[in-house]
Amino acid sequence: MRPLSGDLRVRFGRALDRGLSARAAARLLDLSAATGVRWAQAWRATGAIEPGKVGGHRRPRLDGDRDWLLARIERDKDATLHALLAMLREERGVVVSCDTLWRYLRRCGKTFKKRRSSPKSKTGPMLRADGPAGSGSSAG
Repeated sequence: MRPLSGDLRVRFGRALDRGLSARAAARLLDLSAATGVRWAQAWRATGAIEPGKVGGHRRPRLDGDRDWLLARIERDKDATLHALLAMLREERGVVVSCDTLWRYLRRCGKTFKKRRSSPKSKTGPMLRADGPAGSGSSAG
């Protein structure tokens, strides 16, 4: 939501200077009573009714742990996001959500992709011996 215009704020201040109460000035300019009271308090305290700061850039929470995190990923390349979350919590005392970690790593250029193929079975072939390939499928 955007702040109300500066022109409206100036007209409100002039109405206060003419002797109107905060609520009466708010009603005159089609503002809520709560807004009128807040603006009147600011007008009396500072002589101006400036809008507060809206939005802005927030520094990522994990910036202080960037080097440790990237080194940890290089050392343990198969670590999952949840494993990294546990390591951050245990070793660094940093508690963040999985989504926060994911977005931070993506910003750092790191991705977690699935393998293109799974490793071969160490115990033997994956096909059933009593039927043709694909007969063990539960799909369809």
